[in-house]
Amino acid sequence: MTVYFIGAGPGDPELLTKKAERIIGECPVCLYAGSLVPQEVVRCAPDGARVLDTAPMTLDETHAEIFAAHQRGEHVARVHSGDPSLYGAIAEQIRRLREDEIDYQIIPGVPAYAAAAAALGQELTIPEIGQSIVLTRVSMKSTSMPPGETLENFARTGATLAIHLGIRNLRAIERELTPFYGSDCPVVVGYRVGWPDQMFIRGTLSDIREKVRAEKLTRTALILVGPVLGQIQDFKDSALYDPKMEHVLRPKAKAG
Repeated sequence: MTVYFIGAGPGDPELLTKKAERIIGECPVCLYAGSLVPQEVVRCAPDGARVLDTAPMTLDETHAEIFAAHQRGEHVARVHSGDPSLYGAIAEQIRRLREDEIDYQIIPGVPAYAAAAAALGQELTIPEIGQSIVLTRVSMKSTSMPPGETLENFARTGATLAIHLGIRNLRAIERELTPFYGSDCPVVVGYRVGWPDQMFIRGTLSDIREKVRAEKLTRTALILVGPVLGQIQDFKDSALYDPKMEHVLRPKAKAG
């Protein structure tokens, strides 16, 4: 018996990997985070499967379901949004599985920031504009941030920030980032990325809070901040396809 932690992607069922779809379709037990994973994602579960929305359940309750499946010898598809390695809350589940000597595997999924960039139609690493992405979040009542992992410290690098779970903290985000990025720094808020009602709000650090307030968004949003999000046309081409750059797959042409 194996527990499969499956990344369902940000919401679009077609962004499931072939492996994820196959495993969900083979498991007699499917536990999915219904607040973040559409029901359509797990409709490929086999007929008669035990399919449960874990949104209203506790860790003890979900583990009890897994342990019962273990005793029956039944595989479990544990379906999470995005990629399980990012804010998937799988570490505490894995700790319990190890204590009970239950096997598990992790099937990666499309993270929200990648789906957002695709929907926006742009690259997040533009030569000499931005070459790094910081995936982070802001402190919440449930879990505090480790010392040193602050927006201010990340902002000092000038990297593109992908801020999760911060839609209710836009005032603090503006205050902490403006000294480093400037008030006119581009910001994009992606709401329910990958769902049929997805929405993107473009603005700057100085006005994004008011734009988000006007749309009455309070949850399920990703905040992207950085110069790469602007309408940039003047930037240097990557060296990847530069004819003057020699590499093993493209030897420099010999002089005629």
